[in-house]
Order: sequence, then structure tokens, then C-alpha cells
Amino acid sequence: MKFIAAINIMPHKALLDPQGKAVTQGLQNLGLKEVDNVRVGKHITLEIESPSEKEAKLKVEEACKKLLANLIMESYEFSLEKI
Repeated sequence: MKFIAAINIMPHKALLDPQGKAVTQGLQNLGLKEVDNVRVGKHITLEIESPSEKEAKLKVEEACKKLLANLIMESYEFSLEKI
């Protein structure tokens, strides 16, 4: 079976987000004064071949923990869709 994983990786809320701060300031400078506390993260999609959804989830978890997310500074969540 083939699956598509949609992974969202964001900095922990307790940590400063310099990119988010720069985007917040830029948007406010453009006249969007209502915008505040922007957080910038990553969105990753990948296709995975697996005999079951359970095994596919385990492989995506492994990819996130070993390479895609820095667990000291980031958290992640993902969804899996059969294609």
C-alpha cells in the first residue's frame, strides 16, 4: 500500500522564533497591525510504501525523530492518507 504523509514541524512555543518575529514585524510594517505572534515552521509531504497503515506511521515517526525534526527545539504532528 502507498501512503502520503503530511508533516508539520513547529518550534516549541517556549522558544523564541526569530523568523516568526521578522515576519510579524514585516506584516505590521505593511499596515497589517492586527497580525501578531507569527510562528514559522516547516511543512513536509512524503510518499511511503508500506504493508499497513500502522507500519507506515511507525516509519514516518522514525523519519521525524531521526532527521526531519530537531526534538530539542521543535515538535511535529502528521497525518497519513492512503493513495
